[in-house]
Amino acid sequence: MPADAHLVVVHRNRGAVCRRTVERFLAQSDLTATVVDNGSESGELADLRDGLSGDVEVVEAGSNLGFGPGANVGLERWLAGPHEICLLAPHDARPLDGTVRRLLEEMRARPSAGLACADVGDGEVPRIQPFLGPIGEPAGGAEGWEAADYPHGTLMALRRECVEDVGLFDERYFAYCEEADLGIRARRSGWQVGLVRGAMVENPESGSEAATIDYLMVRNTLLLLGTHFGMRSAAFRAAVVLMESAVGWWRPEVRGPYHTGRSRFMAVAHAATGRFGPP
Repeated sequence: MPADAHLVVVHRNRGAVCRRTVERFLAQSDLTATVVDNGSESGELADLRDGLSGDVEVVEAGSNLGFGPGANVGLERWLAGPHEICLLAPHDARPLDGTVRRLLEEMRARPSAGLACADVGDGEVPRIQPFLGPIGEPAGGAEGWEAADYPHGTLMALRRECVEDVGLFDERYFAYCEEADLGIRARRSGWQVGLVRGAMVENPESGSEAATIDYLMVRNTLLLLGTHFGMRSAAFRAAVVLMESAVGWWRPEVRGPYHTGRSRFMAVAHAATGRFGPP
């Protein structure tokens, strides 16, 4: 009998953490598993392989491709196989008991559902505002399927027919906002996108410095808005970013946890000149 679905986990330099993540998924369902390693150090690769089931494929990318491009390596493995559904997660995703089953059940109950994501417990549903980009909106409250504009990347489910229709992740994003871009493309092609309220997942780590996160979020938001809503939307968002950055320099109390003025100015400049990919 074939496995229930295909699992793709994107990993970099958290070998033991990634191994436990894969084990959590495999404990919940019979899954064909692929780990894409984004250029980890040799010791971390050894920690990943130590005790990992021999049925789990580890693909060494050789360098840090980023989340979206790394995910694409694994998604291509999935598309070459027989499974209808693929689960995609970073190396530190922690699905709570029953989460995998609920995600798969909700996807299979909706043939028109192309993308879905688990519930991170923030009480919000992912939305895209045409002049601001990805934002959170208060959730409906009831458990089960809730329509969303895009699936967040902590744990998402993808349907084969949807990905074959709209394509893989746009690799210009490197990391952050690539799932929003995919969600827009899926919805515009007629696919449903949703969040499965109550299918809980935790994501306790961050593998990047605050300045890098801020740079990628700002740069990629401008790419997203310019691509899907036009340059007027991107220009408006860029103006807001520059104003916030100027205020943040002389009023530190208004800075968010990832607010770094230099990174934001660089992000706007790179977006304006079309410099995307790795930061």
